Amino acid sequence: MASTASLDTLTEDQLRTLARALMAEVTLKQTTIEKLTHENALLKRLKFGTRSESYTAEQRQLFEETLDTDLAALEQEMLAASPVSAREPTPEKLVPKRAPLPAHLPRREIRHEPDSTVCRCGCALRRIGEDVSEKLDYTPGVFTVERHVRGKWVCASCETLTQAAVPAQVIDKGLPTAGLLAQVLIAKFADHLPLYRQEKIFERAGFAIARSTLAQWVGVCGVQLAPLLAALKAELFTQPVLHADETPVAMLKPGTGKTHRAYLWGYASTAFAPLPVVLYDFTESRAGAHARDFLGDWRGTLVTDDYSGYKALYTSGVTEAGCMAHARRKFHELFATGKSLIAEEALTHFGALYAIEAELAALDTQARLHARQQHAQPAADALHRWLTAHRPKVSDGSATAKAIDYSLKRWGALTRYLSDGALPIDNNRVENAIRPIALGRKNWLFAGSLRAGQRAAAVMSLVQSARLNGHDPYAYLKDVLTRLPTQPASRIAELLPHRWQPEG
Repeated sequence: MASTASLDTLTEDQLRTLARALMAEVTLKQTTIEKLTHENALLKRLKFGTRSESYTAEQRQLFEETLDTDLAALEQEMLAASPVSAREPTPEKLVPKRAPLPAHLPRREIRHEPDSTVCRCGCALRRIGEDVSEKLDYTPGVFTVERHVRGKWVCASCETLTQAAVPAQVIDKGLPTAGLLAQVLIAKFADHLPLYRQEKIFERAGFAIARSTLAQWVGVCGVQLAPLLAALKAELFTQPVLHADETPVAMLKPGTGKTHRAYLWGYASTAFAPLPVVLYDFTESRAGAHARDFLGDWRGTLVTDDYSGYKALYTSGVTEAGCMAHARRKFHELFATGKSLIAEEALTHFGALYAIEAELAALDTQARLHARQQHAQPAADALHRWLTAHRPKVSDGSATAKAIDYSLKRWGALTRYLSDGALPIDNNRVENAIRPIALGRKNWLFAGSLRAGQRAAAVMSLVQSARLNGHDPYAYLKDVLTRLPTQPASRIAELLPHRWQPEG
C-alpha cells in the first residue's frame, strides 16, 4: 500500500484508481472469506450433526478424519485471507494445554543462543535463564524429543533482554517437527495408510497421537504446500510434450454412506524431457472439461489413449499423439486368451517397433528422429500393410476386427512419434505414475471429499515427482517442510523436486 507521503503526490485520477484497486482487493478477500466460512459451517454440521447409520465402522473412521483434515485446512486458508488487523488473538484461557511428552522418550537438545553476548550499549550480557520447548520427532519406528533451549541473556547496565529466535515452523508452537509431519504425509499419501491406522502404529511405537490431531496436521500441511504445487504446475506447462491419463477413485457422498465415481488425472513430462515431473488432479467426474480446465492455455502435443474426453482439446490447438502400447495390448489380450495366430503375428510387428525404440533411448532429439525415419518408419509401414491386408479376412464385430480397427482408425496419432524425436512411442510413463494410486485404493477405499481428493493429488504430485528425480520422498518432504516457512516466495522454485538440493 502507498505510504502517506507518496499519497500526497498522487493526482486525483491516480487516487481514484488506487481506491478502486483497494476496494476490488477487499471485495475479493471478503468473498473468499464468506465462501470458506460457508464451507466451514457445512463441514462442522456434518461432523457434529446427526450421522448416518449406513456408515460402516471403517467408513466412519475415514470420513471423520477427512472432516478434521478439511476443517484444519479451511481455518488455515481463512487465516491467510483475513487482514492481519482483523485476526483476533486466541484468549489465553481457550488455548489448549498440551500434556508433557513422556519422560521415557529419547531427547536431543538443540540450543539457540544469540550470535553475540555483547549488548548494543557495549556491555557484556549475563545469562539469567532459559526457555525450553519440546517437539515430537519421528524416524520410522522411533519417537524422539527435540528440546529447544533458548538461553536468556540480560545486560546488567541497560537491562536489555536478548534471546535467539527459533526458526519458523510449518506448525508454529505445535508439537510436531518437520520429520514427524513428513512421516504422516508419506504414510498417508505414498504408503496409503489412513490416519486411524497410523494412530495405532504410533501407539505401538510409544506415543499415541489422536487421529483428529493427525488430521489437523495434514490439513495445515496441504495449505502450506500449495505455493509449491502452483510453481510445479507452471514449470510443467513449459514442456512442449505431455502425457495424460486418468483412473477412477471412489468419493464419499457426505451424509449418505455411499460413494460415487470420481477421477484422478495424471499429467507428466516425457522420459526425454529435462524436467521429470508428474502432476495429479482430482475431479468429481471424467468429463473432458476437467482436462481442458487443468491445461488451460497450454498448447503442445498431448500423448493419450483414445478416451473421447480429450477430443475437444485437439480442436483448440493441442496436437494429438497416440499410445502404441494400447494398440499392442489389444492383440496381446487376444493371444493371451485364445493363442490367436493373427494376434501373434501382429505382436511380432509391434515388437520390431519397440526393439528399435529401445536402441534409440539414449540419443538426442534430432538423432532419434533421423534413426526413426531410417528404421522405424519402414517397420511401421509394414505393420500398416499387414493390418490392412488382414482386416477383410476377419468377421466384423469380432475381437480381432476390433483390435485391427483400433490401430487403423488411430494410425495417424499412433505414428506421430515418427515425425518428432521429442515424442514417446506410448503413454506408459504416466500410466506407471498412476499405477501406485490405483493400487492404493485397496487401502484407503475412497476420498472423503472433493477437497480431500485435491489435497491428496497435491501431496502425491510432490511425492511421485521426487521419486522421478531419484529422491527419497521422506527426505525430500522433511527438508521442504523445514525450509518452507522461511523460504522467500521469489525462491520457492528452489524447493521443486527437480531443483531441490538438500541443505548441508
